[in-house]
Amino acid sequence: MSEALDRKRLFLVGNLSIFMIGLGFAVRASIASDIQADIFNQMNLARSAALVGEVLGATFIGFALTLLFGSALVDKVGMRAMMLFSALGYIGGSLAVAIASFMPLSGITYWLIYIGFLLTGLGWGAVEAASNPMITAVYPDEKTRRLNILHAWWPAGIVVGGLAGLAFSALDLPWQANLLMLIVPGLLLAYLTLSTIFPESERVQSGVSYGDMFRELFRAPSYFIWFFAMMITAATELAPGQWVDLALTNIVGMQGIWVLIYVSTLMFVMRHFAGAIAKYVSSVGLLFCSCVLAAIGLYALSISKSPLAAFAAATVWGMGVCFLYPTMLSVVSERYTRGGALFLGLTGFAGGLSIQFLLPKMGAIFDTAKIEAAGGVARLASLEGAEMLAVLRYASVESFQSVAILPLLLLPVFGMVWWRDRVTAAYKNDSAT
Repeated sequence: MSEALDRKRLFLVGNLSIFMIGLGFAVRASIASDIQADIFNQMNLARSAALVGEVLGATFIGFALTLLFGSALVDKVGMRAMMLFSALGYIGGSLAVAIASFMPLSGITYWLIYIGFLLTGLGWGAVEAASNPMITAVYPDEKTRRLNILHAWWPAGIVVGGLAGLAFSALDLPWQANLLMLIVPGLLLAYLTLSTIFPESERVQSGVSYGDMFRELFRAPSYFIWFFAMMITAATELAPGQWVDLALTNIVGMQGIWVLIYVSTLMFVMRHFAGAIAKYVSSVGLLFCSCVLAAIGLYALSISKSPLAAFAAATVWGMGVCFLYPTMLSVVSERYTRGGALFLGLTGFAGGLSIQFLLPKMGAIFDTAKIEAAGGVARLASLEGAEMLAVLRYASVESFQSVAILPLLLLPVFGMVWWRDRVTAAYKNDSAT
């Protein structure tokens, strides 16, 4: 009974931590256009979208850095310390961005916003560094199912954050209220973490030494296939999700956050069925099918002309990206058990690193396209009304279509691994017979 109670408490801490980072994702998506309009347009109109991409990208570099070092140290410092660090990162980072928004515009404003998003990214990475090995340690025989359920609370946080942002806007509250909302789960996570006993990681339980975990990088070079695959799958899901409000507001003329809320609700439900689906097509087969749907959905989003079309395209995209992140983690954990928290953390690091480069790239594509459509920077500065909307719509389409090609790159990789696994399984069955 006590073991069951401990599992429930650990799962609660894991769910809350993932919910918090999903909430932060929604908050950033909600306020990106506000930061651009109120701050970066005033500082540098020609590069304002790129500046938004840079500060949003700081979140992902913080995420990647914490995963890179935190995953290697989590067995040394403990899962509790990682969770506490994440709570403090979200509290401190949210306050920094809010303070910067009320300061006189200067270079300090940009860097304070950058540091604020970086802190939330560090907190995000700390959650991933602790929660993923925690769940694989507690549920070693059902990793795909449990990791997908755990990460279902990511879209749940996005739904709550997105709806709260819309409510704040309807009540005419300042956009900074979205940031202050992050403090509540941060404080609750800190409280629960201090009163929870955390398990040893699966690697420690199995008797694999700390040194052997690092040596596994050289013993299993095939892992790096999954490392680079994660860079593409994470970018396919997270970069468009962070950009969707800004882009779809221009493309369709509706608040894109509604699409993000809808997709996140879809993901929350579907991730609870990942284990059952993987039993029929395997985890790698699930990744292959997901990439096909993600590519189709992203391209369809970029050419949507109405809210109905946007929601239809978002359904396909959501079904595609739904299982990518947690299933990539489960595949790595299943295939490279001796790599422990290090391999899980490096896999998450790959995802964060790719988005750090992709978000500014999307912003740069957006800026280049809007200047091209306007006929130059001087002409862009003079546009307003319908002309400006037409320019922004063109730029948004260009930035979304640039990402749609990414999941297609993985089809040969996942297809080959899927085929090889099926052939190997069939050979073993024949031999046993």
